Amino acid sequence: MQPNELIAPSQVWLVGAGPGDPDLLTRKAERLIAAAEIVFYDALVGPGVLDLIPQGVERVSVGKRSGRHSKAQESINDLLLAAAKAGKRVVRLKGGDPSVFGRSAEEMEHLAAHGISFRICPGITTASAAAASGSASLTLRGVARGLTLVTAHLKAGEPLKLDWDMLASAGSTLGIYMGRAAAGEISRNLIAAGRDPETPVMVAVNVSLPHERLIRGKLSALAFLVRTISDEDPTLLLIGEAVAGTHVPADMVAGVAIRA
Repeated sequence: MQPNELIAPSQVWLVGAGPGDPDLLTRKAERLIAAAEIVFYDALVGPGVLDLIPQGVERVSVGKRSGRHSKAQESINDLLLAAAKAGKRVVRLKGGDPSVFGRSAEEMEHLAAHGISFRICPGITTASAAAASGSASLTLRGVARGLTLVTAHLKAGEPLKLDWDMLASAGSTLGIYMGRAAAGEISRNLIAAGRDPETPVMVAVNVSLPHERLIRGKLSALAFLVRTISDEDPTLLLIGEAVAGTHVPADMVAGVAIRA
């Protein structure tokens, strides 16, 4: 099959770009990028992934970071539709996995409403990549039997409304995307809902990139742990006993960059 045969003219592929490291792309994602005639990409797509876009392929940044949107979601929907209607082979690159806080449902609904064919290529979500970098497990027999992923991203002025009683369960791991700015509020609410202040946390910054940082501590210190992190640095919070990093002897772990 020729590369461009992967994408039919007037078809849109929503492609997971993973956490940033191009080596964490799926083989299919790389083939789809090579087959595209136009690529729409988020701000969190790693530079190494963007380097895989062939010369001559149109690139359109529709990214958002720290609440600053270069394009409103409605505008992105319309751009995808217009490119497909023009007969182009379209790739929509999304950081992580398109179906995990990627607003893929809105884009799919818009395309479907106008009769445009679309498909999804999954990607590695940041929580999985962060756990791998920290030689941790998101679930652990007898310790964490569940995994809950939430986002702390809010519009300006909105309160953080989450089910704190449910999230405070001691038998699960909690992953909070875009949680840096709300770290203090998250810590206070979880502790107030019954989560042990000594619960281990891992703050993962720029996951999988050369300047990745993994910061470990406890829930009561979460606001302090994020103080040195820039607004521009994508940050994930992992909370729970399973991410303590003490289940494997230190001399068995190679190449883990952890800064406390």
